[in-house]
Amino acid sequence: LLGWLQCLLLGFAFIQVGIAAGASINLLNGRILLLLVCRLKSSVSFLTRPDRPNIAYQKLKGRNPGVIFLPGFNSNMNGQKATALEDFCKSLGHAFIRFDYTGCGSSDGKFEECTIGKWRKDVLSILDELTDGPQILVGSSMGGWLMLHAAIARPDKVAALVGVAVAADHVVTTFKRLPIEAQKEIEEKGEWKYQTKQNEEGYYSLTYDFIREAENHCVLNSPIPVTCPIRLIHGMKDGDVPWEISMQVADRVLSKDVDVILRKIGQHRMSDKEDTKLLVNTVDDLIDKLSTVLVP
Repeated sequence: LLGWLQCLLLGFAFIQVGIAAGASINLLNGRILLLLVCRLKSSVSFLTRPDRPNIAYQKLKGRNPGVIFLPGFNSNMNGQKATALEDFCKSLGHAFIRFDYTGCGSSDGKFEECTIGKWRKDVLSILDELTDGPQILVGSSMGGWLMLHAAIARPDKVAALVGVAVAADHVVTTFKRLPIEAQKEIEEKGEWKYQTKQNEEGYYSLTYDFIREAENHCVLNSPIPVTCPIRLIHGMKDGDVPWEISMQVADRVLSKDVDVILRKIGQHRMSDKEDTKLLVNTVDDLIDKLSTVLVP
């Protein structure tokens, strides 16, 4: 009942905005808009967990291998890459899941209380509770870091990886490159204003505890025990996460089936038309590759 009430209020709000703008809106248009709003609202499901916050997700049923999109830091499941992959999987009849990490988007929890470890558990919850059979994980930025952890923890379920601007260990590496004086100041204040081009403020506010916890999940200091096919896409104009990190990941993983694809003019988000086309084609190739060796 609460969900439908929210739909009604949102639908009427849209209609009122249209009327205020001088638009000619009749009752039929209002009904269509209301149904659209409610359909979008109701399409979000929640994975309930007794010991952790509920995770918001959208799932498309279909054939395996399924595809799961892992967003970046402070992002959500409604980005262009996620929706483009969903449309593509729907056209092929393959399963697809996109979701919000704890404290992000429509999921429960407080963002400021989250850690890399907690978000890692979110990914594993999605794999364990919502999927059956082999999956291709597509990780964007921080999601690329988390997909490596998921492949290590669930090797029987993760059949392939696609990283977009993979940010493995990046927040920890960047912190450790700061002058010792700056590190001590951050430790004393308990906060780090991490520079970024991805929001209006120009920085993310990270707690010192977040950084310390993230150190427990670094993967580039030793061989990464992942043996499945891996495709790493990175823009050489990425102003947030250097493309060299994708090269480091390729060098560290045990898998021999690894391709690194560099876009000379690609930015961090990798979300323009050609970037999206490249991502979809990369996933398509992996689906074809896996479908020849997987039992239907």
